[in-house]
Amino acid sequence: MGLKVTALTDSRVEKLKSSMLSKSRMKLWMIRVTTSVLLWICLVQLTILGETWGPRVLKGWPSCLSQESAGLLAVKSSDEVPARVLPPKRVYRNNGYLMVSCNGGLNQMRSAICDMVAIARYLNVTLIVPGLDKTSFWADPSEFQDIFDIDHFIMSLRDEVRILKELPPRLKRRVELGMIHTMAPISWSDNSYYHNQILPLIRKYKVVHLNRTDARLANNGQPMEIQKLRCRVNFGALKFTPQIEELGRKVVRILRQKGPFMVLHLRYEMDMLAFSGCTQGCSHKEVEELTRMRYAYPWWKEKIINSDLKRRDGLCPLTPEETALTLRALDIDPSIQVYIAAGEIYGGERRMASLGAAYPNLARKETLLDPSELMFFQNHSSQMAALDYLVSLESDIFVPTYDGNMAKVVEGHRRYLGYKKTILLDRRHLVDLIDQHNAGSLTWDEFSTAVKEAHAERMGNPTKRLVIQDKPKEEDYFYSNPWECLEPSYEDETLSSM
Repeated sequence: MGLKVTALTDSRVEKLKSSMLSKSRMKLWMIRVTTSVLLWICLVQLTILGETWGPRVLKGWPSCLSQESAGLLAVKSSDEVPARVLPPKRVYRNNGYLMVSCNGGLNQMRSAICDMVAIARYLNVTLIVPGLDKTSFWADPSEFQDIFDIDHFIMSLRDEVRILKELPPRLKRRVELGMIHTMAPISWSDNSYYHNQILPLIRKYKVVHLNRTDARLANNGQPMEIQKLRCRVNFGALKFTPQIEELGRKVVRILRQKGPFMVLHLRYEMDMLAFSGCTQGCSHKEVEELTRMRYAYPWWKEKIINSDLKRRDGLCPLTPEETALTLRALDIDPSIQVYIAAGEIYGGERRMASLGAAYPNLARKETLLDPSELMFFQNHSSQMAALDYLVSLESDIFVPTYDGNMAKVVEGHRRYLGYKKTILLDRRHLVDLIDQHNAGSLTWDEFSTAVKEAHAERMGNPTKRLVIQDKPKEEDYFYSNPWECLEPSYEDETLSSM
């Protein structure tokens, strides 16, 4: 009888244990299922947000389910693509931290960034990712990472200089409390100025903020390693964001499908005309509007301007009408696609009529892309300019009608890419020839011959920069012709022997 009771008890215990184990397994399974469902919902929601709002909301959060990510995974898993090898970190005694605020438009800021990296390297300091101008005429709110690939910028230069996205917490708090030395360095200074004047301030204050950085490093007379580093930053480290790069490639693909194309940097925009005081071909009402705009900006110091005199001196951007005559005189094929790299042309269709008649295949990013593709770039002039920059680099011919920052930096970049054809217009000579032709003193053939002869050696061919001692503003700009970084050529050897 005792054995039966024991056996019965043991059986009940086993059943109870089995039941409890089964319930535990069921609970564990339910927890796993619930967790998986919740994680899946979160991933889906993040993916939807990422695809709807783009990188502005989820910067650095790739969409796990997007085709782009799948493609990247496929590339990474391919044995044919070698893994990226990062340069080793440069180890040095850090003398302090350099903060910089760039001013101006995209290409003015671009060259300033290159200069500041070279200065930070020379001074053995840590550079904080540069701040971009948000208070200029364009009022672009873009941050560095909205235009440039910030991680590539930092990592690709780590063997030269330490770059941080922000100051360490302790120093950041000091800056927030206003405990920082801010100044504008002297324009066109050489490396000795930064070593003798700026470095002692960095050692004293630990953080120095340079609040104007355009044209602050001299074009010439710099050590070769500084010149080479300026080029390395410009041509390698400053990549645009993947979104800008892909859209730029798309514009180029669309143009290439239809044949060769020329990029015309037609700088006949309201801000340029107001700033320069150039009013050739404008109505009386437009002249008044441009004058009011010039007086509205206190940093545009030159107020009373003689437009005719300035034009004769070659200091005005060519008008659309003058540009059409010049391109025809140079025998540019009328059927070529002409991509207009510019903002809104002042005077609209009325001023573009003659250029459109001479070259009917005009194109702009707004006519080649769907409005939805440009939606995130609207009201961000630097991002729009970045698209034009990429297309300009790839064009068969690049023609700037004014020697502003974009014209100069693109010219230098095209030289770096193999001296791609860049027609550098001699505006002073051109307007004189155009006026003679319009007055009837030059026939078309005479005019065309004179224009061709004047520009035979102005096609972006190899040459050395013009150096003018004590007049840095009048000499050639480093970024328009960084010959120290370019492949040597027969022309270079000839020039060096002269």
